Amino acid sequence: MLQQSYIRKRGESMADFGEIYALYMEDVYKYILSLSQNPNIAEEITQETFYKALQKIDRFRGDCKLRVWLCQIAKNTYFSYCSRQINQEKEETLYQQCTPQDVEETVLKSETVIELHRKLHNLPEPYKEVFSLRVLGELPYDQIAELFGKSESWARVTFHRAKLKLKEEL
Repeated sequence: MLQQSYIRKRGESMADFGEIYALYMEDVYKYILSLSQNPNIAEEITQETFYKALQKIDRFRGDCKLRVWLCQIAKNTYFSYCSRQINQEKEETLYQQCTPQDVEETVLKSETVIELHRKLHNLPEPYKEVFSLRVLGELPYDQIAELFGKSESWARVTFHRAKLKLKEEL
């Protein structure tokens, strides 16, 4: 198993990073596949994740497992990808609308979705992340618990509390 201190050495070579890639690529790919349900997107995000990790390997402090750190990068990369896709789809949809009434309905629906995302964004951690992983990522509680280094019951309770907080806000 790759030691955390091994990663933090100065002057890591590409061969060292190749070992990291070989050890964790499949885990990161499966994680993103569970979020995206799309093998092409999962492959693209996995590659981008390791590119970002290579750029930021000197920032890895060893506070968590390397796999968890890589999955965090992957999750953030995937959510950024989704935001870009949503914005692009919204623009395309608005341009395709013909009547003012259709445009008005589309804007009202998108405002509701945006409001929900704002409420979710304003949730404190770890509620925001647990809720996102469970609902948007469709991850099981045991995987969420593993990402946080907590128990499965902690993940269940945190998700339930996040739902209650969102309901209060709405």
